[in-house]
Amino acid sequence: MFILIFNQLVKMLIIMILAFICYRLKILNQEGNRNFSSLLITIVNPCLIITVFQRDYDPLLVQGLLAAFVTATAAHIIAIVIAHFLVREKNNPDFAIDRFAVVYSNCGFIGIPLVNSILGAEGVFFLTAYMTVFNVLSWTHGLALLEGKLSLKKLKEGLLTPIVVCTFVGVLLFFLQFRLPAPVLDSMQYIADMNTPLAMFIAGLSVAQADLKKIFSHIRIYWISFLKLFLVPLAVLAFLILLPIDQKVAYTMLVASACPTATTLTIMSIRFGRNYTYASEIFSFTTVLSVITIPAVTFLADFFL
Repeated sequence: MFILIFNQLVKMLIIMILAFICYRLKILNQEGNRNFSSLLITIVNPCLIITVFQRDYDPLLVQGLLAAFVTATAAHIIAIVIAHFLVREKNNPDFAIDRFAVVYSNCGFIGIPLVNSILGAEGVFFLTAYMTVFNVLSWTHGLALLEGKLSLKKLKEGLLTPIVVCTFVGVLLFFLQFRLPAPVLDSMQYIADMNTPLAMFIAGLSVAQADLKKIFSHIRIYWISFLKLFLVPLAVLAFLILLPIDQKVAYTMLVASACPTATTLTIMSIRFGRNYTYASEIFSFTTVLSVITIPAVTFLADFFL
């Protein structure tokens, strides 16, 4: 699994570098990045999710999906506990951003193309459980961190995101064994195939806009990155070793938890008046560093899973 993930991340890194160059040469700009992000979130990812649920009913898949929901919930709880105890509130005005960054992964932009490339549609099938738990918790626990209170209205907003809605639609179609017409499904598959290059272009454009010199001199970002990219995945790995679950489910949950900090952090920081510049710096730094850390984590996992 290590070799597969390493090779895929190298390919993804090349696309990120190309996007970085395009931004610096002014071929693409921030407006293009926003448009790409909207396209990925509202069209491409939903098409991919719907297509992975267009498969024959299999009790083992259902069992794996249920196990994925349980382990995804546990993985987030593990991360929340680590963030609570190892990210201090004292003398840290951005402690809420730090804790959010440690807990919530970029399981959509980075997780989907990575899991899809190494585990195929079945891996994405299980990953939808992680993304659903992510959306529920980020708009409850995460929102409480950044805004200081819970909001049922905001939770409703989080549950109505295209990814969550299409997950429920896909699950419904799966259990009903309703198949989309071949021309429609093939068209959606063509769109879904855009996922990896589009996601990496977005990541590369985002990194290109960051002040890398400032980021690399920010000591606290190193600590947050260590927690997010090493300690949390290793704690999740220790938990997964104890469970008698399918290997694909285990690797999917591990990769999802090892992904860099979620782009949601920057978006929510802007929305709720937090230090969004710092949030974007954490996202950029962890995104670049994850090219090294994800293979390292999976290298260790190969000995136990």
